[in-house]
Amino acid sequence: MDKRFSRLEELYGLDKVKKLENSKVLVIGLGGVGGYVVESLARSNIGSLILVDSDCVDITNINRQIIATNDTVGKLKTECFKERIKSINPECKVTIYSEFLDESNYLNILNQDIDFIVDAIDSVKSKELIIKYALENNIKIISSMGTGNRENPRDLDIMDISKTSGDPIAKIIRKYLRDNNINKKFKVLCSHELPMNKIKDVIPSNSFVPSSAGLLISSYVIKELIKD
Repeated sequence: MDKRFSRLEELYGLDKVKKLENSKVLVIGLGGVGGYVVESLARSNIGSLILVDSDCVDITNINRQIIATNDTVGKLKTECFKERIKSINPECKVTIYSEFLDESNYLNILNQDIDFIVDAIDSVKSKELIIKYALENNIKIISSMGTGNRENPRDLDIMDISKTSGDPIAKIIRKYLRDNNINKKFKVLCSHELPMNKIKDVIPSNSFVPSSAGLLISSYVIKELIKD
């Protein structure tokens, strides 16, 4: 085993670390949450990562997104993460889609041999497409609800979508599932904390809630991938 992951092997054993090496994870959205998911998965010997995001790094991302520095402002997030992953684990196969996932392209992106989908995007309509496809095709998925406009990382939790309350995004997703007679259960990352402020033009955020959410999601993905 590569010495990069020797500590991981000590924790889980060689067989489970090999499982991670043979896994393919799709991460959609490379912002405050998704960026930390990618960082953690790359450092956990995930063998194949598919990354989807249409955005370039903006200077306002610096307060909370791991890929955002003065050197990366203006560059595509997908390209920046591809380079970063290769510097962490050159053996990881990285596929990027520098585009916004919507009805025009979601089948092309999702219709692959994928072991796990991480939905870390803001667009509710795109979330609905991703969740519906994953559930209909029996692909494991975890979806991030809102993490902006909150200040307590200890209030983050992973739960079934049916157990969520107080989160505006989760409320919309629950209604979408009911309206479309989708009864399958799946996990979401959600906060028990209510949003702090009334949203005007931008969503307030900090460095510690989105990052904590991303790390919680990656821990869940890894545990699911190495389950016997």
